[in-house]
Amino acid sequence: MHRPAATPARSPDRLLIRGRWLLAPMAGAVSALGFPPWEAWPAALLGQAVLVALLVRLPSSRAFGAGFLFGLGHFLVGLGWLAKAFTYQSAMPAWFGHLAHAGLALFLALFPAVAALAARTLGRTPVALALAWAGALVLAEIARGWLFTGFPWNPPGLALLPIPGVRDAAAAIGADGLSALLALAAGALALAALGDRRGAAAVGGLALLLASPGLLRLGLEPQTPGPAHILLVQPNSSQAEKHAENGTERHLLAHVETTERALARLSSEERAQLAAVVWPEGAIEFPPDENPWVARLVTRALPPGAMLLAGGIKAERDPRGEAVGIRNSLFALDAAGRILHRYDKAHLVPGGEYLPLRAIAEPLGLARLVPGTLDFWPGPGPETVRLPGFPAYAAAICYEIIFPGRVVDRRKRPELILTVSSDAWFGPTGPPQHFALARLRAIEEGLPVVRVTPTGVTGVIDARGRVTAALPPDTAGTLLEPLAKPLPPTPFARFGQAIPAALALLLLALAAVNGRKRT
Repeated sequence: MHRPAATPARSPDRLLIRGRWLLAPMAGAVSALGFPPWEAWPAALLGQAVLVALLVRLPSSRAFGAGFLFGLGHFLVGLGWLAKAFTYQSAMPAWFGHLAHAGLALFLALFPAVAALAARTLGRTPVALALAWAGALVLAEIARGWLFTGFPWNPPGLALLPIPGVRDAAAAIGADGLSALLALAAGALALAALGDRRGAAAVGGLALLLASPGLLRLGLEPQTPGPAHILLVQPNSSQAEKHAENGTERHLLAHVETTERALARLSSEERAQLAAVVWPEGAIEFPPDENPWVARLVTRALPPGAMLLAGGIKAERDPRGEAVGIRNSLFALDAAGRILHRYDKAHLVPGGEYLPLRAIAEPLGLARLVPGTLDFWPGPGPETVRLPGFPAYAAAICYEIIFPGRVVDRRKRPELILTVSSDAWFGPTGPPQHFALARLRAIEEGLPVVRVTPTGVTGVIDARGRVTAALPPDTAGTLLEPLAKPLPPTPFARFGQAIPAALALLLLALAAVNGRKRT
């Protein structure tokens, strides 16, 4: 006969089981404090450790519920910015934002719930359970990034970003591998609290092993930046201002005027070194290929040889000239206003940029979720853009940057990731979380990231994930920064999500072996 992970016979265990309805969601809420803007990584560790301890003591029939309650508390706190986004959508009542926030948290809580059930089912010993939890959590996180178009916002491993050396491990094992590292460390803490010192040492040793690639990178420095510079423009033009009467014109002029003021302060040498000016997502709401005056306006201050990289709108028209769709694009314009390249956002936001199953959803009144009457159309996906006088770059518009392993074309590795966004929708907590996810992509790919938004966080991240320059949120300003150099391809850049997936399967296999040994 096998011995279960534990039996709920003792009085403290009975108290733990009865209190799970409160303890599990509280642990989830505490774990979310590891994310920006709080960045209390010990809270993330403690929250998961409480869940692992609960799973050790709970019978298998209660594991799914404990994981679900943990996930509910976790996502309600971590995704609090979501309700704020709906205050800018005049076609829907503001209260709907809170309903959408709660609904998404309920759905996402299913992922840790399934992971908890799998861990408790496979974990026949406390050590096996801790290993199985780490492996199952990684698989759940990978699934969260793919199912129903995916939403891998705030992977658990994001909490480790403030820790140098540990965060660098993402170059080898990816963001989801960092989630395994956090889960193993939490499992070791839980086992130590439950009195299993040998088990805690074994599981903690595995966590240190996972962190070791990052520790080896501590002395690694990116190459010295070249002479070319890039000007990042943050006009502090809010969504409320943009949606007001004549707001789109004022929004565009805010970008032009902020750029002109910055260029006027440059020396002749700095102007000669300027390779590009970058504006955020949605800076140009008038298709520049259809409005020559827009192209002349937005490039009137550019020095010769420089180009403008600006988020804008592209209209798709039928043979009669009627608009049938739009694209969320990043335009590259030269100093004469000619379009050198256009990247179209590929990973669109369901319910934000297009309405899934429109024929069914529109009669139900759900079309009001999507601003305007036309859906956005997706582009072909990641590509490497090569333009004269500028490093080869991969573009990522808004939340495209949150998807690990899906931001660059691996066959044609770029030298830079350029991401533009409009975080004015996301209240005070969403933008720093979004910026932190861009830092993870820099570490994973070994590529510098340039990020521009209208209200913050705008900044430059080197290929080690370190922020070299940033503008404070809710302020107008510009950054003139040298174009950073990439590092050699990282293991994650070569193999992508195959690495954390293999790691998860290995942890599950170790859990199964450990369980058999104790049978």
